Amino acid sequence: MPIIAFIDDILASIGRSVLGLCSSVGRLVLFISATLSHIIRPPFYPLEIGAQIMRIGYFSLPVVGLTALFTGAALALQIYEGGSRFNAVSVVPSIVAIGMVRELGPVLGGLMVAARVSSSIAAELGTMRVTEQIDALTTLSTNPMKYLVVPRVLAATLTLPILVFIGDIIGIMGGFLVGTNRLGLNAAAYLQNTYQFLEFGDVFSGLVKAAVFGFIVSIMGCYHGYNSGRGAQGVGQATTNAVVSAAILIFASNYLLTEVFFAS
Repeated sequence: MPIIAFIDDILASIGRSVLGLCSSVGRLVLFISATLSHIIRPPFYPLEIGAQIMRIGYFSLPVVGLTALFTGAALALQIYEGGSRFNAVSVVPSIVAIGMVRELGPVLGGLMVAARVSSSIAAELGTMRVTEQIDALTTLSTNPMKYLVVPRVLAATLTLPILVFIGDIIGIMGGFLVGTNRLGLNAAAYLQNTYQFLEFGDVFSGLVKAAVFGFIVSIMGCYHGYNSGRGAQGVGQATTNAVVSAAILIFASNYLLTEVFFAS
C-alpha cells in the first residue's frame, strides 16, 4: 500500500504539472489572440506608439551597438585562430559577416532587448496592476489592451529589425577593425570578401528573425506584467518570468526559423 500511494502521488504531481502547463499555454494563446485582434481595430494611439518606439528602440541602441561591436571583434579573433590551423585565414571576413547577420546579430540583439525591455514592460504593467491603474483605465472606458499592450508590441516588432540591422553593421565593422589592425588583414580585401559572400537572403532572414524576436520580447513582458500577482513579490516574479520566457522562446524560435530559411 505505501508503494501504491507513493506512485499515486508521483502520477498526481505529474498530472498537475501537465495541466498547469496546458493552462498557462492556453492563457498565453488567448492573450496573443486578443492582442493581434486589437492591433487591426480602432481606436489607435499613435502618440503612445511613438513614445514606445523611442523607449524600446532608440534607447536600446547603445547596448545593442556595444554588444554587436565586441561580438564581431571576438568572432574575428576566434575565426582567425581556427582558420589559421587549416590555412584558411581568408574566410574570416565572410564568416564574420554571415555569422553576424544570420545568427549572432538577431539572437544577441533579441536577448539584450529582452533583458532591458521585457523586464521593464513587465515591471511597469505589474506595478499598474498592483496599484489598480489598469482597472482605472477600464473604468474610464479605455481598453487596457489597446492602450498598454498594443503600442508596446508594435513598437518592439517594428524597431528590433532596425536595431539588428544597425547592430549587424557595427558588428561587421568590429570584425573589420580587429582584422585589419590586430590580425594584419588587408582592408580592401576584407571589404571585398565581405561584400562578395554576403547575400540578400542572409540579411533578410536575420531581419525576419529580429521582427519575431521583437514580438516575443514585448508579448512576454506584457503578458507577465498584465497578469502579475499582487504585491512587490508578484511584480518581481512577473519580471523574472518575462525575461526567462522571452529568452527561451527566442532560442526556440531561432532554431525553427533557421530550419525554415536554410534547411535543404
